[in-house]
Amino acid sequence: MDIKSMKNYLYWLYCQFELITCSYLMEPWEKVLFYTFNITMLVMVAYTAYILFPVHISTAFQFCLRLFGNQHENTVSVVK
Repeated sequence: MDIKSMKNYLYWLYCQFELITCSYLMEPWEKVLFYTFNITMLVMVAYTAYILFPVHISTAFQFCLRLFGNQHENTVSVVK
């Protein structure tokens, strides 16, 4: 794919985005606020997914291990 067609395709996607969100009707300062809010939300969702998904996957994996009988022994020793 050559650069010019990629540039035209990205511009077409941007125009579609503006049509779907009706942001083409906004004034420039409103567009800045709208895009800033959307990008901020996207970054926060990506960061949350990056931080929390591995924790949830690890917890689910440990649960499955315990469920199938591969239990860890208790680390607290009993003193008589």
